[in-house]
Amino acid sequence: MSTTSKLIRGYEVVIGLETHAQLSTASKIFSGSSTQFGAAPNTQASPVDLALPGTLPVMNRGAVERAIRFGLAVGAKVAPLSIFARKNYFYPDLPKGYQISQYEIPVVQGGTLEFFVGETKKLVHLTRAHLEEDAGKSLHEDYQGQSGIDLNRAGTPLLEIVSEPDMRASAEAVEYAKALHALVVWLGICDGNMQEGSFRCDANVSVRKPGQPFGTRREIKNLNSFRFLQQAIDFEVQWQIDRLEDGLKIEQATVLFNPDTGETRAMRTKEDAHDYRYFPDPDLPPLVIENAWIERVKGEMPELPRAMAERFQRDDGLPAYDATMMTQSLGMARYYEAVRDACKQPKLAANWLMGELSRRLNAEGKTIESAPLAAATLGALIARIADGTISNNGAKQVFDALWSGEAADVDVIIEAKGLKQMSDSGELERIVDEVLAANAKSVDEYRAGKDKAFNALVGQAMKATKGKANPAQVNELLKKKLGSLS
Repeated sequence: MSTTSKLIRGYEVVIGLETHAQLSTASKIFSGSSTQFGAAPNTQASPVDLALPGTLPVMNRGAVERAIRFGLAVGAKVAPLSIFARKNYFYPDLPKGYQISQYEIPVVQGGTLEFFVGETKKLVHLTRAHLEEDAGKSLHEDYQGQSGIDLNRAGTPLLEIVSEPDMRASAEAVEYAKALHALVVWLGICDGNMQEGSFRCDANVSVRKPGQPFGTRREIKNLNSFRFLQQAIDFEVQWQIDRLEDGLKIEQATVLFNPDTGETRAMRTKEDAHDYRYFPDPDLPPLVIENAWIERVKGEMPELPRAMAERFQRDDGLPAYDATMMTQSLGMARYYEAVRDACKQPKLAANWLMGELSRRLNAEGKTIESAPLAAATLGALIARIADGTISNNGAKQVFDALWSGEAADVDVIIEAKGLKQMSDSGELERIVDEVLAANAKSVDEYRAGKDKAFNALVGQAMKATKGKANPAQVNELLKKKLGSLS
């Protein structure tokens, strides 16, 4: 069970996330090597990536532009001057013995991210987002007890996005991560492929008694799925509370999550900034971003999710929650707009996307882009509900047929399955009269104030029409007839 915003065994949970988004450049941040995933080990590592003597890094302009785009999207300050630093630590997969990152002056400063947890709006403040290079990868499989080093990832451009500790539940952390993932994909700055390591989170977790200072945090590293993120936080919260309840202290540490056991385990004592001995990189000049560059990037930005959601509220009359759901991804937003334009029923379109369509996509592990049902076709189906041609139950049968590829035309399926609602008002009135005449007891009970009797009469009328009558029309006729009888 996930943690919620309520206290857990009398403790408040405090969570902040550090997210690494791999930028969608074709080449690395300081060299011309390819960033393509899946190449044979060490085939995409240049002398710069290998840190061979005499090589110098050169900044990738595309990586900077993507950082600017993110900063603008979250309402942050884009620093006119930022500094690259050397973060010193020694791992086999770090060929330089240091990582080029940003420390005191990052390129993106501040900003906020809005999202929903259920139907409750949440706002998380961002501390910073800075550019840095990725390390290589240690390989421990199929090496007869030895380890290998693949430096293909070394130098891959990352934007590390750091949140304030504003989240109070694992569910909030997951929805924040999903919203951030959707945004970087929407902006085109990251492909968001978590299986390939393009988007991964580190969760800083602590607990405290309400009103007390922040507790000691432990950082859970390299969580590459939303499910693992939630499981890891939930386990860590219970572990920390158990330890405190036993009278023990929490020591600051870096921990790993084992998805097979669902547990976290300490990897090393958590380093502080001074342990990394940051200092400005002498091989890279300060990064200068002139206002004209920012304005040009701003002019090329797509409509942002928040602005689009506000437009859907203003122009389409959608509730705030619906509008946010329609802008979860650019694919969802474009699909909604196409459905809405085809049926001219914004609210019905949003309901079907949040309901039947999302249910099917989730059940089959599909994305909106791979939906087997064209937006215009779903729009045509919704239009048949709106004009009374078919009922909601009938529409679900048509949806099933369209989804399975049984047929591609809405009207053809309606005719073939005999789902068209009765449109002859005279015939329906005759049937209603017959139902009233045959159910005198229910009529008397209704007149005596028993509301259930009305539902029974509706059921009889629908049965008499074999479910083909428009329920709203049946209700209206029955009320009219019963009113005249009384």
